Amino acid sequence: MKRLLILEDGTCFEGEGFGAPGVATGEVVFTTGMSGYQEVLTDPSFKGQLIMFTYPLIGNYGINRDDFEAMLPACTGVIVREVARLASNWRSQMTLDQFLKQKGVPGISGIDTRALTKKIREAGTLKGSIIDVVPDLAHEYDQLKATVLAKTQVQQVSTTKAYTIPGKGKKVVVIDFGMKQSILRELINRQCNITVVPYNYSVEDILTLVPDGIMLSNGPGDPKDIPQVLETIKSLQTKVPIFGICLGHQLLSLANGADTYKLTFGHRGSNHPVREVATGQIFFTAQNHGYAVSEESLEETDLMLTHIEINDGTVEGVKHKKYPVFSVQFHPDAAPGPHDALAIFDEFIELMDNWGNQDAKKNRY
Repeated sequence: MKRLLILEDGTCFEGEGFGAPGVATGEVVFTTGMSGYQEVLTDPSFKGQLIMFTYPLIGNYGINRDDFEAMLPACTGVIVREVARLASNWRSQMTLDQFLKQKGVPGISGIDTRALTKKIREAGTLKGSIIDVVPDLAHEYDQLKATVLAKTQVQQVSTTKAYTIPGKGKKVVVIDFGMKQSILRELINRQCNITVVPYNYSVEDILTLVPDGIMLSNGPGDPKDIPQVLETIKSLQTKVPIFGICLGHQLLSLANGADTYKLTFGHRGSNHPVREVATGQIFFTAQNHGYAVSEESLEETDLMLTHIEINDGTVEGVKHKKYPVFSVQFHPDAAPGPHDALAIFDEFIELMDNWGNQDAKKNRY
């Protein structure tokens, strides 16, 4: 079945359809990981986007029950050079094509992904649509150009009700902006008692839980689309340790007076090198974000730079000069990606250990 990928600049790619039928529209982005497509497809940070994989063959080990980052795919469509006809792995339960059909996500294969990647790198991310072949393409382009992409991605992927995962260790409240399950797995591995709350949970309700620490999760979209969260962070950071990841890092920076901006084509993949400023140590990291914190804007804040992206020099981590608060732009939980930075979760545990005992916390509240 022939399908087309059209872009808002007038470009058209012809390919073969797979996955679910129908039209898929969103921001076209690319990710450079060689494996881990199941984790990518179910990462809530891709909400509302068409994911293009730069690796030429996707789907060769199928879909299994263990590697989901969320129950449902967050992306609107999938673009690949070649989709594997056979899935071969002892854990595989279905093919990529079957999974996308089941979840209602259209895909297109046979695309020159190198040409598309080059276009995005030069022009920046573009709106695009996966459509069936039609006689009147002019109408489809008009429809695409008129489409206004949603700015409510966090509201769509955040949990609507608080829930708890019992543990014997530190009490951690995770504010869910579009959280990957791998973050929970790392906290569970450290015996944490976890309560996950919606993105708009109040300061009062969070403090009622008497947390040892607060995690600001990853999530989709522009951090400036949820300004109501900033006052919550500003209030909480004076009372309890905070650790932010990805969108959580951007929100923490905004709450402390820094600024963010949109990257030309973002960082999405499993091979981004990051340098820790204090030690010079290099981590290879997993990343998935389209916005970054402005380094210049940190100068007028109480935040200090802790990590830098080696490829383009963008901010990858900050730490508060007064409060027990820090964040990183990359994903130390990986999934998919290297585990170089897993010890950052241990730093969070240590930060909570050093913060004080239960009586001291109650006095702070």
